[in-house]
Amino acid sequence: MALGDFNLFTWKSRATQEKEREEYALWAFPFGQKQRDNLEALLSEVYPKVAVSMTLVPFLTCKELYERSLKKTGSTDAAIKDLMVSQRKYKMVVKSKDMATYIACVLADAEIDELCQYPSADYIRERARELENHLYSK
Repeated sequence: MALGDFNLFTWKSRATQEKEREEYALWAFPFGQKQRDNLEALLSEVYPKVAVSMTLVPFLTCKELYERSLKKTGSTDAAIKDLMVSQRKYKMVVKSKDMATYIACVLADAEIDELCQYPSADYIRERARELENHLYSK
């Protein structure tokens, strides 16, 4: 956690801080609380022994990095490869053994609509295996 996360030395008004929190929540969960609840349920199923709060941070980190890379590369495959290859930079947030699983969750999140129906945990695990095999087969 960075010093900025503690808001010890913030020069922003409460209104500005609240606006930024709302904008972040809208980015993270554009379909609102239902999306968040369903995503948390999926993450709990994928990682049953880990607290949801400890899975949301790596998920949101991967989501942000994936979207950045997608804008830069313009290709889903290139963005995925970029994220998996550069994983070492983010090992304090996302363990290397979990990167493919979080990417699979991010990809599933990108495909949902207002019904907020995520695939099963088994689908996520299988997709993660496919991502790893695809990356390391080249």
